[in-house]
Parts: sequence; structure tokens; C-alpha cells
Amino acid sequence: MRVGIDLGGTKIEFIALGDNGSVLARHRIPSPQHQYQKTLNTIKDGVDALETKLGERGSIGIGIPGTISPHTGLVKGANSTWLIGNPIDRDLEEMFGRPVRVANDANCFALSEATDGSGAGSNVVFGVILGTGVGGGLCVNRELLQGRNGIAGEWGHSPMPQGNSGAPECAS
Repeated sequence: MRVGIDLGGTKIEFIALGDNGSVLARHRIPSPQHQYQKTLNTIKDGVDALETKLGERGSIGIGIPGTISPHTGLVKGANSTWLIGNPIDRDLEEMFGRPVRVANDANCFALSEATDGSGAGSNVVFGVILGTGVGGGLCVNRELLQGRNGIAGEWGHSPMPQGNSGAPECAS
């Protein structure tokens, strides 16, 4: 069994998939706002509930609205700003006592579409997420492009020069 988690700015969605890809169970709950530890605890509780219901333990993968910096191992560029600067993958692995795969949500979407979705068979797939935040993922020949900073294909977090927009300075 595989457990997938979509951590969004307003909701967390959980899904359990069988070995053949069939949906075994799913549920959706509101995301805790501005509370990193509560977000971790909510993810743990959601996975525990699925695994208890199904009577088996699965691998865990999570898409987040940001990315883990390949240089620091900390979340960066997340519209859910309470995730920024935290080692979410390591914290979740410690909580679960097993490996947890964490990746940018738009990258997860683009790779899924490129391998077995509407982009299957295409050489280039650019996937776009439009929700609480926006983002993009890019695949070439069914391979995800991440770039040296882990944000290739990303267009949802593009800082502007200070003073141009009147917007507050970026928190990430």
C-alpha cells in the first residue's frame, strides 16, 4: 500500500492506493494555519487513521507547497510560510519511524501527468498548480527537471524588485 498526502494552504488530502493503483481510501481535512508542529501532528494523525482503517502500513509520500532546498535541507518558497526553514522530511521520518518522501506539489503533479496522465507520450510536460498558491513543474522525456536549486519549472514564487509593486517584502 502507498499513502499519498497533498499538503495545501487550506487543506490536507490523504489517499491510500493499493499495489495495483486502486483507491483504497481517502479523506480531506483543513490545514492547520501558521502552526508547523500542528501541521506535522495532523499529517501523522491522518496517516495513522488510514492505516488503522485498512489494517496495513504503507509507504508515505507527500507533496508540499514549496521545496526542500538541496543546499540546506530546509523548506523554502512555500506559500504556507510556517513550513519555511523547517526540515519537514526529517521531522516526519522521525515521527513515523520510517522513510517519508517529500517533494514539491507541482513537481508531483507534472511527473504524474508525464508518466501516466494526459501528458503520457509527450516529450515535454509543464504542469501548473492553481490553488491557495500557484506553481509549476517541468518534465522532459518523463524525467522531472529540478535544477540546482530545486525550483526548475517554478513560476509561482517570483520575487519582484523592492519598490516596484508596493507589496511587502517576501517572507521566504
